[in-house]
Amino acid sequence: MTEREFAWVEAHISDRPDALRLAVHGRSDGIDYEAAITQIECRRKFAAKLQQTLAAFPRFYFPSVLAGEQATSDLLAAYHCGMIPRRATVADLTAGLGIDVFHLATRADNVTAVELDHNRAEALRYNAEGLRLDNISVVEGDCADFVDRCIASGTHFDAVFIDPARRGADGSRVFALNGCQPDVCALIDKLRQMCRFLLIKASPMLDIAHTAGVLSVTPASIAAVGTPTECKELFVIIDFANQPDSPVIEAVTLWADGASTFAFTRAEEESAPMPAQGRTLQTGDYIYEAYPAVMKTGVFKLLASQYGLSVFHPNTRLYYSETAVEGFPGKRYRVIEALPYASKVIKRLKSRYPKAEVAVRNFGISADSLRSKLAIRDGGTVRIYGYTDHRGEPMLAIVEPA
Repeated sequence: MTEREFAWVEAHISDRPDALRLAVHGRSDGIDYEAAITQIECRRKFAAKLQQTLAAFPRFYFPSVLAGEQATSDLLAAYHCGMIPRRATVADLTAGLGIDVFHLATRADNVTAVELDHNRAEALRYNAEGLRLDNISVVEGDCADFVDRCIASGTHFDAVFIDPARRGADGSRVFALNGCQPDVCALIDKLRQMCRFLLIKASPMLDIAHTAGVLSVTPASIAAVGTPTECKELFVIIDFANQPDSPVIEAVTLWADGASTFAFTRAEEESAPMPAQGRTLQTGDYIYEAYPAVMKTGVFKLLASQYGLSVFHPNTRLYYSETAVEGFPGKRYRVIEALPYASKVIKRLKSRYPKAEVAVRNFGISADSLRSKLAIRDGGTVRIYGYTDHRGEPMLAIVEPA
């Protein structure tokens, strides 16, 4: 974009994109208004997601809104960057907007970014220059052809990164790794010839056991990666030079200033003792809810065993203790009161707790249905859990953050 176009973007950065499109409709004065409005729209949509990148290069160029939607966040890209060896040679086979590429380039010796779409490839070159990253090479074309050329020429990378598209040709959501495009499973033997480490970013909707099973090699690790509120992805690391009998499963929760990781093997979870189903919940007890990435891994018995926690019911994925336990990878709440799920209780709860968050675990109805029955508004600091206890009885726990 020209200086004049960027000046127009800066002058209208606070204006609504839909209003701007109406205002400039039919105008012809040398400014590409559609591209300029796209820059405004993307900055409004992705200011938090790409805060670090936009701060480093205020004139970062978005080729489309879709490119921004599909891009990795700065938070996740920083995590990916930490998974490669320092001074490595890296290829990103599905570069897209390039957020992973830009982060990888701060740690790697050089990064080759492969991108099929011409506009995104051009934006990659421009943004890399604006970010002053001179160790990035952009290759425009199909990544499968790039892999074949690397094998033919004997080109080898320390690490290859790939983020297959999670939707089919008809736009439907894909629920298996070998259904994504490109098909990593079909490429695995070729990728073995061109790199030591293969890093696969996959949908959080994929099943961990199935994902490990469809690969012809055993991953070194499979991580469910997320924030305190959402599981964002599965991240698979394959070390072609050192393949274990079974992968390490990791639950990684990211914050702006750090991360927590709970790691285990499937054998450790299977051999862990079944958690105790203790007494009825009482005022002053503590309830623990694992972070979404932890729940995604399926760990249950081992988590209770390591932190000395009891459970309500084998299918109620909550834990509790009489005294506060530190370090649990999740949220901790203090019990205000525990009540039976009965009509006389439901009738009086609204006056005492007119506003609360509502959640259910193994309860038989959804959180929205429970909120409707309780006739309370969403919000506030109090949380109401509907759950099944050790006797198989439906219960309500009113809790507050601890």
